[in-house]
Amino acid sequence: MQTRFILMNTSHAGNVGAAARALKTMGFHDLVLVAPRWANVLRREETIQRASGALDVLAGARQVERLEQALEGITHLCATAMTPRDFGPPTLTPRAHFETLLGQHRQQPGPAGQGSASVQQMGVAFLFGSERFGMRNEDVYRCHACLSIPTNPEFGSLNLAAAVQVIAYEWRLALGGFAVHSATPEPTLADADQVAGMLAHWEEALVSIGFLDLQAPKKLIPRLNQLFNRASLTQEEIHILRGIAKLMSQAGSPAHARAHGSINPHPPDPPGRLPEA
Repeated sequence: MQTRFILMNTSHAGNVGAAARALKTMGFHDLVLVAPRWANVLRREETIQRASGALDVLAGARQVERLEQALEGITHLCATAMTPRDFGPPTLTPRAHFETLLGQHRQQPGPAGQGSASVQQMGVAFLFGSERFGMRNEDVYRCHACLSIPTNPEFGSLNLAAAVQVIAYEWRLALGGFAVHSATPEPTLADADQVAGMLAHWEEALVSIGFLDLQAPKKLIPRLNQLFNRASLTQEEIHILRGIAKLMSQAGSPAHARAHGSINPHPPDPPGRLPEA
């Protein structure tokens, strides 16, 4: 499948570089500039700086004078316009249009393992207007669809390169996207036996500090069991919780209390009990 990004009458060189960078991050490389403000825009310092390493996209970019020269091999042309027109192609969000477009073309099966023949033969181009005046009506009318990026109704103006990035991302996502590789190793979940052992350890610790009365345990331990089940604890987290329980048990031991002078020879009466005469 051929994918092309066409910038019309671009006035800021930096936007060309930033657009090239946006394309490369999404795996696209076909960039065409139609009548840009600067004839040497692809070589300007600001363009190269904003490309930030996407110099191969700039090197392969083409400059033409008329839109017709940028449409070779294109079978589906999408405008990107914020201002609604009285008539013309339907205005849709990128995601909705891409889903419909690919769904229609995937109905024709291709060779085994190569996907739809119709999709492979598609040539899709995205047309972006000038930063100063947007897209001309006659350019919008020749498109098959008008893409509108959902934005804040009170402030919907996107920078050109930002709009290119959003469209490139949505199109790549529609085509299947890229795999996300996590740098963090997948944690090993604790099994039921490990959770039960940790819970028994906590029960002992809570008794040692006087928080749990085994004579009237009520529902504290079952509630803790449910809490830990919802947490989907990892083995490392089990070790941490056991370490906390160990310190609680040590803090609640008589030896620890004597060492820290915290044993009261005359402990207060339990709540609700009258003092003896």
